[in-house]
Amino acid sequence: MDSEPSPSREMTFSILGSAAPVLAPRVGTLALGGRQTIATPNLVPLTSRGAVPHISHDMVRKETAINSLYVGLEDFIERKHPAPLYNVPATANESPLRKFICAQDDATILLGPRRFPAIACPPNNTETSIAISTSVGFRQLEAHGYIEAIQKLKPDIAIGLADMVLGRPPGLKRRGKMVDRTHAYTRDALEHLYGESVAEKSKAKFFAPVLPLDNTQQSLYLDDLEGEFKDRIAGLALYESASLGYISEALGDLPRLLLSDPSSPHEVLREISLGADLLTVPFLQGCSDAGIALDFAFPVPAAVQARGEPQPLGLDLWSSEHAMDISPLVKGCECYACRNHHRAYFNHLLRAKEMAAWALLQMHNHHVIDRLMAGARDSIQRGTFEEDVKAFHRAYVANLPDRTGEGPRLRGYQMPAAGPHQPRRMPKVYGRLDDLSQKFAESQSSVATPDTDAEGLEKHGFAERI
Repeated sequence: MDSEPSPSREMTFSILGSAAPVLAPRVGTLALGGRQTIATPNLVPLTSRGAVPHISHDMVRKETAINSLYVGLEDFIERKHPAPLYNVPATANESPLRKFICAQDDATILLGPRRFPAIACPPNNTETSIAISTSVGFRQLEAHGYIEAIQKLKPDIAIGLADMVLGRPPGLKRRGKMVDRTHAYTRDALEHLYGESVAEKSKAKFFAPVLPLDNTQQSLYLDDLEGEFKDRIAGLALYESASLGYISEALGDLPRLLLSDPSSPHEVLREISLGADLLTVPFLQGCSDAGIALDFAFPVPAAVQARGEPQPLGLDLWSSEHAMDISPLVKGCECYACRNHHRAYFNHLLRAKEMAAWALLQMHNHHVIDRLMAGARDSIQRGTFEEDVKAFHRAYVANLPDRTGEGPRLRGYQMPAAGPHQPRRMPKVYGRLDDLSQKFAESQSSVATPDTDAEGLEKHGFAERI
């Protein structure tokens, strides 16, 4: 009797047409049972505590094309153990994670140990754990604890632990540790999740991490991914676009999730040109928070090309020039925000600091990136991708608009300072009540509130007779 199918066989990834195995754009489909088929290349939306920032669940379903979500486990770790996430009542075939975040049934859930982009943590990683930033401070996530989380929470795709150094380039010795630890994390996870001795194998598809290091520095690890581990991994998770060039032809048929932080749509197109299948685009969220409506299209429309000079990549809706502009954010855009509202309304919402501004902008910006991905897929299939990218570079400026207004308040007091000797980005709003208690006591004292007439008040310094 055949054994239970391995995770890589349960998930179908098909590359359409003939494409070079590495360093070339490609179009494909990623299909998991019971989930929407994902056309690649495509966007993987980032979440905060399992929700797409600013957009309600019903609007995600009705007004966006979002069919996958990236969730960071550190978002749910609390002082209590087990955290409420683990106490969600669920049947054997249900995902407690999906139920807890109320995600739609047909969306693909990707679970990683950290949110993305990750916050640099002062504690160091160890041979058995990585440092994470939670709502209750910095903690250590044990490798076996992450394996248990995958088994209990049942995501569709689990991204393996990686010994990453954040905020600074690693030294030569540190790079060796990164490779050894990541190799050990991956080996142990695959053994505990899909090993021959495991009674009930995990149904989550495992994406093995590829470190942002030179090929020679992690060649032994990549060799093991190709030989020893390939039958148990379903995809690759990479942290920089340069790593796409290190993928061997033997691993070329696996889907590639690129957890990168591109600075502009030009960078997104470059990552697609190198063969990325699933991409994260953090600047989408950053533009929404800054009050910027993205405004670009790929391939470039003829009307934009006819203007003759590079066009901006977005509109700063904080600008007073939009205060009486009743035109849509982007002419011809079919998103919910452009169909129902105009620029003057957005300018008013932002200045009034109404959350509706960021919710609507988030829907618009998701739509723009979705159209970019769809245009890239069509261009690759037509065989005109390289020429279309060149036209895009000529038609649009290189950088996104500068941020001029205030965004919504960010979550988390643990956000690091902008630099040395700088105050925290997120000063505490609430603290101990000692000072207030002292002031209240003074207000009740005879000195603070003397029972006297005007002359007595003048003697106590509370008034001056005119």
